[in-house]
Amino acid sequence: MAQGDFSTFRLTLTYIGEAGFPLFVLGLLAIQHQEIGRWGILGGVAYAYSFVFFTSTVVWAIVAGTPTWEALNEDLGWWLTIHGAVMVVGGVAFGLGVAKAGFFPRWTGYTLAVGVLLVAAASGAGNIERALASALPAAAFIGMGIHLLRRRSVSSPMIRIPSELDMTASFTGTRPRRAR
Repeated sequence: MAQGDFSTFRLTLTYIGEAGFPLFVLGLLAIQHQEIGRWGILGGVAYAYSFVFFTSTVVWAIVAGTPTWEALNEDLGWWLTIHGAVMVVGGVAFGLGVAKAGFFPRWTGYTLAVGVLLVAAASGAGNIERALASALPAAAFIGMGIHLLRRRSVSSPMIRIPSELDMTASFTGTRPRRAR
């Protein structure tokens, strides 16, 4: 982190950290899709999409041999600004949707929304400041994950399965009834 310049190793670690993030966000969105509301859904999709773009900037930097953040900013210019705005608006909408939905602890949604704003505000700051700002969204996602691990049980499924698709009866020895 302290080197300031890009290296293939540093960019590879960044890619590994970001590549699965859109799927992670979409999974959290899917789990609470009935409760989160239209703005929460749109925000979650926009937030996930922004990380598809930012992950591609890492690939760009590796392939082009971009030496620094400043050089990457020069190469991509307004595209970074536009997608940064998508990330902020989407992340705040998703965070507020999570808080409103109440599926996850409300603090996780508010922490995500505030954290996304801090990440954007710290974008021109040093590595330590950016790392501290990114700790808030990370804490929100950790809180959501812990909630899912605690919630997971056979008697209380996270996603409701329509009775005509319920396969649990085949495991318990009873026959499922057909929906009428």
